[in-house]
Amino acid sequence: MEDRTLHPDASSHNVRVLEISRSKRDAPPAHYTLKVESFSQLCRILRDNDLEKYESDDFEAGGYKWKMVLYPHGNWNGGANGHISLYLAIAEAKAIPPGSQVDVTLKFFVYDHIRDKYLTIQDDEMRRYHYLKTENGFDQLISLKMFNDPSNGYLVDDHCVFGTEVHVNKYEGKGEKFSIIEEPDNGAFTWKIERFSKLQKGRNFSKEFSVAKHKWRLMLYPKGDSMAGGNSLSLFLQLLNNSAHPQLRVVVSKQTSDTSFSIPMTGSDWFISKSSVDCCWGRSDFMPLNDIYDASKGFLVDDTLIVEAQISLLADVEPLS
Repeated sequence: MEDRTLHPDASSHNVRVLEISRSKRDAPPAHYTLKVESFSQLCRILRDNDLEKYESDDFEAGGYKWKMVLYPHGNWNGGANGHISLYLAIAEAKAIPPGSQVDVTLKFFVYDHIRDKYLTIQDDEMRRYHYLKTENGFDQLISLKMFNDPSNGYLVDDHCVFGTEVHVNKYEGKGEKFSIIEEPDNGAFTWKIERFSKLQKGRNFSKEFSVAKHKWRLMLYPKGDSMAGGNSLSLFLQLLNNSAHPQLRVVVSKQTSDTSFSIPMTGSDWFISKSSVDCCWGRSDFMPLNDIYDASKGFLVDDTLIVEAQISLLADVEPLS
């Protein structure tokens, strides 16, 4: 069962209203527990020494050191008359340099000895710490009337238990930028392959070329890859870094004036590169080998084949700095 109440955010001196939820759970606090063996004696010691708060030892959570700050009779500066006040303070103020911040979600706990459950108190706000704001919590964690009532189980034989959980939201600054580049500079590349008939049977690569900060190369199987059945030239465009979505055109160029047999291949694809030959676009049956070796069609002249690639539009993805 959960109880929700509205409270002004007095600790930060703002007029906004926070929704405070109170529920019970079995699990103990994950980060720190403050067990008080004699609550009345603690109150007396603080009073005799003109103190109003008790600070716990430091503990670490989320990469920072923290401490619990307990006001057994309430933080009067926070308007907590008749309540217990409980806060979480960052133990080393210099841990947060000027201009930086640490955002956390907070939970506080009060143990119910009778029902063996933990009253859990939290609000709907992210709490922010910086070099001028080193403490957050609840001015009115629980009323002294409710706390002192034996039937509620929070103070039994002068024993009580408080606890906290603090979850740091770390902003890593990671992200990506998506942009469209039309007609990118140096978007065309020509691969002149001499002694084509002497190429090794497996894959052959062009030299690398750059378009819009991306590195590319052409990959060619002169006798076809394993899917081509030995009847076709296999040709692919490969991305070597990052991710991109290009519109592209790849063609084996005719070297004679008759272009009736020129067969360009156009299309688009999404490249997600892992520096792998699998990150490529093309076809196993790009062009019949009979057409390439047919001298009348003009694709292979003096044992030289010319392949052209053009990227006309690029949807570019790059990490944010």
